[in-house]
Amino acid sequence: MLRLLFAVGSLAVAVNAIAVPTAAPSTAAIIDSSQVAVSIEFFAFPGYTELVSTGTCIANLEGLRGAPVAVRIGGTTQDRATYDPSLATPVSFTVASPTDAPTSLTFGPSFFTLAANDLSGNVTIGLNRQLDNQANTLSAAVQAKDSMHNLYAIELGNEPDLYASTSPIVPSTGWSQSADAASEKSWFTAIAPSVGNIFQAAVYISWRTAPTVPLLGTSISTVRSVSEHSYPQSACNGAATNLMTLMSHSDIVSYTAGFSADAASAHAAGVRYFFGETNSATCGGGGISPTFGAALWIVDYVLQGALNGVERLYFHQGTIGDCQYCWWGRFTTGAPFYGAYFVTEFLGTDGAKLEMLDNGKGAVAMYVLFNSAGAPIRLLVYNSNYYDGTGTRSSTSVSFTGGGIPTSGTTTALRLTGPNATSRVDEGGIVTIGGNVTFDGDCNAVGTSTRETVEVLEGALTVSVQASEALIVYL
Repeated sequence: MLRLLFAVGSLAVAVNAIAVPTAAPSTAAIIDSSQVAVSIEFFAFPGYTELVSTGTCIANLEGLRGAPVAVRIGGTTQDRATYDPSLATPVSFTVASPTDAPTSLTFGPSFFTLAANDLSGNVTIGLNRQLDNQANTLSAAVQAKDSMHNLYAIELGNEPDLYASTSPIVPSTGWSQSADAASEKSWFTAIAPSVGNIFQAAVYISWRTAPTVPLLGTSISTVRSVSEHSYPQSACNGAATNLMTLMSHSDIVSYTAGFSADAASAHAAGVRYFFGETNSATCGGGGISPTFGAALWIVDYVLQGALNGVERLYFHQGTIGDCQYCWWGRFTTGAPFYGAYFVTEFLGTDGAKLEMLDNGKGAVAMYVLFNSAGAPIRLLVYNSNYYDGTGTRSSTSVSFTGGGIPTSGTTTALRLTGPNATSRVDEGGIVTIGGNVTFDGDCNAVGTSTRETVEVLEGALTVSVQASEALIVYL
């Protein structure tokens, strides 16, 4: 039941309050220790290790969750890369401009040493399958296995659903999902004896993964996880993006629900299901991706992903200096990182299960988080009503009651806010967590957050959240 006060001038409309469960229901989703994960474009990975902000941003998330952040190293350029065991540097390539991605590159053993030494969490490595040089890929896989104590999985090919008909891996009979599954099965079977059963299958962006799982047959025993790439919008070739749609709670609910069958098929086969690469819009992100609205999208998207069986969401960081959706490394620590930080603060060190409290059809999202004992510990309210800085900014008041709410006294809340949904930190917009915390160019937190006091009266509490804003309530 719901009690919302919609402020329109002096007009307010009220209905009943939301009941917070006393204990986690059976429908609650399990939260992974690295629900918020990071993907780094293959060729750019060594460059990212040279940025102070890379280590600091990842460490910030690790500190909030109390667990290492999982990282996937891969992307388009993994299928352009050839392993050279004699190469002294991690990567070697030539580009016309520092912001270009190479059309071909080589990489050496020290690539894997970097991944072992610079990343504290488990790492998924993407290797080349498109060039159809299985011996070279096997050599690289063995080196990765020998060098990396933190190796979690190996991808063989990136987005094979997009391979051109001229790609060396494509047989004369043509390319299809079944042809790709047969190729994956063959490569997994050939390489597994040397590296173990540690493959990440599918890695699709346009095909759904559910049909591939049964096509893998007995080779599913070599698979640790199934990966799907998820971008709600496209910025490729001048495609138009829409921030209002991106950050809409009802649209996020509808979009992520479309992956639940894929997650279920992977889980039924005994393997994990990840968004192995994801972000707001393809081809680097377009104009919507550096905005505060994209930060708010991340908050809701991560939680909806979890509710639909997505065990990790790997947010992609692309070409350094030419990447609208990147959290760091472009000009400063971008607004989207604030969303990643805020949702990780919500999950905390003790978050174990999650339940949505609204019906997914409105603009206001409400969640309750439970600890491992099943007790409710935090609430999150996200008001996805779009505010672009013009006119009056509306506010919604939400009341909570039920056995999960203290009977009396006070509790606290932490607010994520910005001037409006279109605000960009790299253009001077001031996004804050707890009224004071921002991040400098090296991803260091600046300032001290302040929690708001929330009064509890007769087992009920009420909070107010402005349009394009989010709030955590600590129970």
